[in-house]
Amino acid sequence: MTRVLLIEDDPAVRHGVTLGLRRRGHETEAVSTGEDGLEALASFAPEIVLLDLMLPGMSGLEVCRRVREVSQVPIVILSARGDDMDVVVGLEAGADDYVVKPASGELIEARMRAVLRRVAPSQSAAGAVEACTVAGDLRIDRQGLRVSKHGAELSLAPSELKLLLFLSASPGQTFSRQQLLEYVWEHSYYGDARLVDACVMRLRARIEDDQRKPRYIQTVRGFGYRFGPQ
Repeated sequence: MTRVLLIEDDPAVRHGVTLGLRRRGHETEAVSTGEDGLEALASFAPEIVLLDLMLPGMSGLEVCRRVREVSQVPIVILSARGDDMDVVVGLEAGADDYVVKPASGELIEARMRAVLRRVAPSQSAAGAVEACTVAGDLRIDRQGLRVSKHGAELSLAPSELKLLLFLSASPGQTFSRQQLLEYVWEHSYYGDARLVDACVMRLRARIEDDQRKPRYIQTVRGFGYRFGPQ
């Protein structure tokens, strides 16, 4: 059973999603405003947040940003707005995934499971992956699922951690955006490359000294990304 916080102002959508989650065994708290959602974040202590963007008063984007200031709880945006710019802005605010409404209960459940799954890749092309990767000032503890830089632990959102774990398991190997979608996010549909690019941008902001000259997450133009030098 997963504790799910749903922040959705539409009564019909809120009722339908809540009913579907509870039928699947999830403990669900549903609120209609961003302000109530932030209060529930502390009192309910959810394991995942489902967040609408079009909220009265405080917007969903502002809620996402405020949650990220205090917590790395997984966030999945549920929104009827599916334009490229809306998706990118939502992901850049700190969300781990973006689902366009209307969406079936099965799709929401699948996206929740994918975001909550913290298992790092156990094998690479060369065999078993080392339990700890050290690259420059960056230390990646795969067993403890912790990342530190200059000895200080970094707080990474689930998608950021999963992406870093995957890329660093095969240093120097380039992965396309489609491969990263399949291996890290465990799903794909047209336009999903935005998930990868937004997550890379957020991850670079946390681990790179100079985002204009990334040392750890490097871009291979026209193809994808790799960890470290080729």
